[in-house]
Amino acid sequence: MSSDEALSFSELGLAPAILKVIDEVGYETPTPIQAQSIPPLLAGRDLLGQAQTGTGKTAAFSLPLLTRLKPELKYPQLLILTPTRELALQVAEAVQTYGRHLPGFQVLPVYGGQNMVQQLRQLQRGVQVVVGTPGRIKDHLNRSTLKLDRLTAVVIDEADEMLKMGFIDEVEEILSHAPADHQTALFSATMPQEVLKIARRHLKEPVEIRIKSRTSTVEQVTQRYWQVKGLHKLDALTRILEAEEIDGMIIFVRTKIATVELAEKLEARGFSSAPLNGDMTQVMREKTVERLKEGSLDIVVATDVAARGLDVKRISHVVNYDIPHDTESYVHRIGRTGRAGREGKAILFVAPREKRMLAAIERATRQPIKAMALPSRKEITNRRVGQFKEQVNATLESQDLEFFEELIDDIQTDYDIGHRRIAAALAFLLQKERPLQMQEDHFIQEEPVEQRSFSQRTERRSGEQATCYRLEVGRSHGIEPGNIVGALSNEGRIDSRSIGRINIFEHFCLVDLLTPLDPAQLKRIRDININQHPLLISLDTKGASQADTQRKTNRGKRIVGKGRSPAPKKTLPRNRSTKRS
Repeated sequence: MSSDEALSFSELGLAPAILKVIDEVGYETPTPIQAQSIPPLLAGRDLLGQAQTGTGKTAAFSLPLLTRLKPELKYPQLLILTPTRELALQVAEAVQTYGRHLPGFQVLPVYGGQNMVQQLRQLQRGVQVVVGTPGRIKDHLNRSTLKLDRLTAVVIDEADEMLKMGFIDEVEEILSHAPADHQTALFSATMPQEVLKIARRHLKEPVEIRIKSRTSTVEQVTQRYWQVKGLHKLDALTRILEAEEIDGMIIFVRTKIATVELAEKLEARGFSSAPLNGDMTQVMREKTVERLKEGSLDIVVATDVAARGLDVKRISHVVNYDIPHDTESYVHRIGRTGRAGREGKAILFVAPREKRMLAAIERATRQPIKAMALPSRKEITNRRVGQFKEQVNATLESQDLEFFEELIDDIQTDYDIGHRRIAAALAFLLQKERPLQMQEDHFIQEEPVEQRSFSQRTERRSGEQATCYRLEVGRSHGIEPGNIVGALSNEGRIDSRSIGRINIFEHFCLVDLLTPLDPAQLKRIRDININQHPLLISLDTKGASQADTQRKTNRGKRIVGKGRSPAPKKTLPRNRSTKRS
């Protein structure tokens, strides 16, 4: 079965709770390894799969085995063995996401270097899935703190890496603790004899799947990545849009909702952008593509499926705003640029926990992806000044300015001001809505430059009392202070100078605002999303004294917010070599 034959995940027989998550995270069609693995694993068959990292293996075994899980039973039913703690954490996070709508579902990552007491406590509470490295799993078996006698399935992930790291004996011993009738799935990028011997000993009439990587080097595309840190991704993207010589661009995100949200945010910052996703009618999609082709639209924010087959010659840049789930998707994405012999550029945003996928992409494309530094304020200021000069020169060459020259003479006579000062005043007025000099607070800082306490800040505005607001997002949602400041100042249109102390807790945060919000502002901000979680802002009903007590024990960061004024509509800097006539 190919991925083309499996039109959607809904046809594969997965549980409704699993399909709900698939829709939420934006998976639209199964990858080849998923399309071929899910049916036999759902049927209870053993499976031997040969596939590279980055082909979608984790979902290929997690989705069907979670469907077969019984969440009401509070003991380990599924064991997933991985060679490294990094992979164990990555797989556990994915499994937790896939199973989040299963009632009472718990997954536990188990690896060396982690507090054993914490692992014991979670095991005693009851977990259905254990993801771990062979060494630490064996430790628990020796201590009798982990029971595998009621397992229904075992997954051995990256078996060839287990072999290289000397874990094969531990894997054999662990498998001996599982029930004789358990289901086994073994995945490996290569199939050395030692791995095949394990498969023959422990897999019963397995379904064999081999996925060949169809990816190859994209010769005409220069690839770079930016490691996500400090700056909000949207702010980093804005800097890139300001500084790069861009003709047309496709920005890839994972979900259909994200296409709309990001396109709207870019429009608000003055860039001509539109979404492209599977929820749009065919007529709407065709109209969007036609606008991109003819140049009335510069940026399309798309999902993988919506952009499939897209062929627009003027696309000079592809930005992977969200890293793809597999390497084939990455190659398909960057293949949208560098066409017809033209050079293309691909930029990949990579969070620290996504470095494994970056390495897999490098192997798949057979070339290194270079790290990039974001454009500095000076570079962006120089670009804006250059564009301004070109605009002035073009006006001088193309317009009849006699009336305005006489007007300048009149101003000089009436106010006794030199032409240079008058020209400077006019230039200031022209750039007032979009300053040529990039201000320090135009973007959230990579590192906080002010660490003054809230009381020190309020000394500058004596007589004003802070109002404490509660936001229903916290550390568990991956929230950092910069996210809060960016959302409130950029999307909530709150003056960044009125944002006081920010205290982030596990499931919520408290924000002090010098200027109380009116009902309209509260309504607008409630619907703002950070990391796909709504802020749901409300007045903190616990009161200032209790909030102060909470702050003393809070481990969240305290920063001074930086914001920006809404930008007017602007065009992308054009690549002169591909500029349209």
